[in-house]
Amino acid sequence: MAEDGFGTEPGLTPLITKAGRFYVADVNSRAPRIDPGQWRVAITGKVAHPLRFSLADLAEQAVEFDAVMVCVHNTPGAGRAGNARWFGVPLTALLEHAMPDATATRLVTRAVDGYTISLPLEPLRTGEWPGYLVIGMNGEALPPEHGFPARVFVPGLYGQYTGVKWLAELELSDDTQVDYWWKRGWPRDALWVRPQARIDVAAAGSDGPGKTTVAGVAWAPPRGVAGVEIRVDETDWLSVELGAETAPAAWRRWRTVVDLPPGTHTIQARVTGRSGEVQDGAVRAPFPQGPGGFHSVTVTI
Repeated sequence: MAEDGFGTEPGLTPLITKAGRFYVADVNSRAPRIDPGQWRVAITGKVAHPLRFSLADLAEQAVEFDAVMVCVHNTPGAGRAGNARWFGVPLTALLEHAMPDATATRLVTRAVDGYTISLPLEPLRTGEWPGYLVIGMNGEALPPEHGFPARVFVPGLYGQYTGVKWLAELELSDDTQVDYWWKRGWPRDALWVRPQARIDVAAAGSDGPGKTTVAGVAWAPPRGVAGVEIRVDETDWLSVELGAETAPAAWRRWRTVVDLPPGTHTIQARVTGRSGEVQDGAVRAPFPQGPGGFHSVTVTI
């Protein structure tokens, strides 16, 4: 597994999230049972060369990449986000083999039960949006709850928009496509993850009275985290130490030590992405722009 130089800081979230601790969010109640030996994924629709691939076919073309996945219903400080080492085939390669028709504008990802999430084709075809057909997670096959035998993942998009689990088909279509969540009023445009910092540790240590370790994780996919800051009791923002970056789309761990006087204090964190976007403190519901707000914790010295 990748390392960031922080080791196993007590209380700090691991750099890689184990599959069993990775959040799960679905519209159905349980994962379908799929025979991997019989399973094939089809590339159909507006293409010059319809294709079918087995798991073995895909494994020959797959690459590893680290990336954070975030649920659109994640709130500041919540655990509906996870960082994994994925194994998948770049969509650019699959689309190049299939040769999309000039009239194709959408890539429809369709699950074995017919559920769909569609994405604009052009940025996926050119690689502007690096998407993957994923078949592995943290060195193993995808667990059923995470999409076995295959799912689509575009790092930087909220999970609701990134592509289906239990994939059966990639269909090249046009703008007549209508997805499940569109019918329920959610935006048709892809929804990008907002940069966010989370505080995992805020505790007095052994360095002396008032010396308080503050640490956590932050993400700003797909371009990456540029910096993380904290502030105490709404004073000035202070930069913190960042762990090494394993990939721009992955989360980064951070930490610092602050000297706090006796009393009760509120600590907040924010992140700045390489795009220049600074996390803001506006509290928003997930619909229609994605959640917002700073993560705040209270500590008493």
